Formats: sequence, structure tokens, C-alpha cells
Amino acid sequence: SRSRKIARALVKVLKAAGVSFGIIGTDESCCSESGRKIGGEDVFQSLAAGNVKLFEEKGVKKVIVTSPHCLYTFRNEYPELGAGFEAVHHTELLVELVEQGKLKPSRKIEGRIAYHDPCYLGRHMEVFEQPRRVLDAICTERVEFSRHGRNSLCCGGGGGRIWLETPAGERFGDLRIEDAKSLEANTIATACPYCTIMLEASNMAMGDESLQIKDIAELVAECL
Repeated sequence: SRSRKIARALVKVLKAAGVSFGIIGTDESCCSESGRKIGGEDVFQSLAAGNVKLFEEKGVKKVIVTSPHCLYTFRNEYPELGAGFEAVHHTELLVELVEQGKLKPSRKIEGRIAYHDPCYLGRHMEVFEQPRRVLDAICTERVEFSRHGRNSLCCGGGGGRIWLETPAGERFGDLRIEDAKSLEANTIATACPYCTIMLEASNMAMGDESLQIKDIAELVAECL
């Protein structure tokens, strides 16, 4: 799946930076953010309690996530179940590794890259500058959408809508693809699996093969 490709890219980057990390594997469950958002509170409570117990048993102190939805849930909702671990978004870690000199890109990506602010990473978690600083270290030109930062346009995947099939022409992502075309961007960079999936779906439906949708971890991995 798309999320697995992003995770593999991040693993490659962490290894290149000499970061010591582990993966729990199939014992770990979904954070169940979507479960709670669509009204499945019993599902959320069950999965979340299971994860809290598992992390305690494994001695987990810090969890690196590629999804802002996981970040929000781990930081703001898991503490009510007694969770005591730290949750960090991968762009927060990547900017530290780059600026500490532990990650040294061997080249810069040519072309124009536009960064799409995920709702949960930006508006909800106040992570705006870290992804941009990472991109500035690995690309030759970064441009801004007119609707960015706190005013960023939603990809259409929040609130459980990632699981709904939205007809072509009614997708929020279609508007973002049009925005990217107006900027003459070669790539839309983002930092959320939901955004990546939704924007790719719109891009495919609109038939623009020249525009790429990439997670920041994938772009960093390409520069190693």
C-alpha cells in the first residue's frame, strides 16, 4: 500500500542517519483515530487500550509516526488511557537530523515542489515550518500554494472520509491538483498518508501524469 512505501522510505532514511529504532510489527494495531471519528468509540477504546498495554510491555518511550492523525491521537487522546510515551511526527525528526548534520543529502531534487499542509499536522498540531525546512534542504525550488499554512485546503480525507468513495469532480483533492498546475509545480510534497492517497486519486482521475505526489520521507530517501 501507499503507506507502506512511505514507511519503507523512512526506514531507509533513519538507517542512513544512524538512528537506532525498532519495529513492533504485526502485534501493533491501528491507532483507531478513524474509529473514533466515525462514531466507533468501542473500537477506539479496544484498539487504543491494546496499544497502550503493548507499548508498556515493550518498554516503548518514543513512537515515530508518518500520519498526523496518529500523532494527534497519540498525543491528545491516548493519555486518557494512561499512555506515557512520546509521539513524534517524522518531519519533526527529519528536520533535526538534517540540521544536526546526521542526514546529508547527496543531491538536490530538480524542479518545482509545492508543499501541501495536512490539516492535522498544521492546524491541529502546529507543525508548519519543520516540513518546509526539510524540503529546503533537498530541493532546488519550493513554492507555496495560495492556500497554505493555517488556511491550507483539506485533501478531503479527514473525518473518516478517507474510507468513502467520492465521485470524480467532487473531490477536494481536485482543487489542489488545479492549484499545483497553476503554480507549474512538478511535485506536490506532503506529510500525511491520507493526503498522499487522496491527492493521487485526484491526479489519476484528472489524467496528469507529469505531476508527482510524494511524501517528504520519499523525497529525502531519493536524495541519499
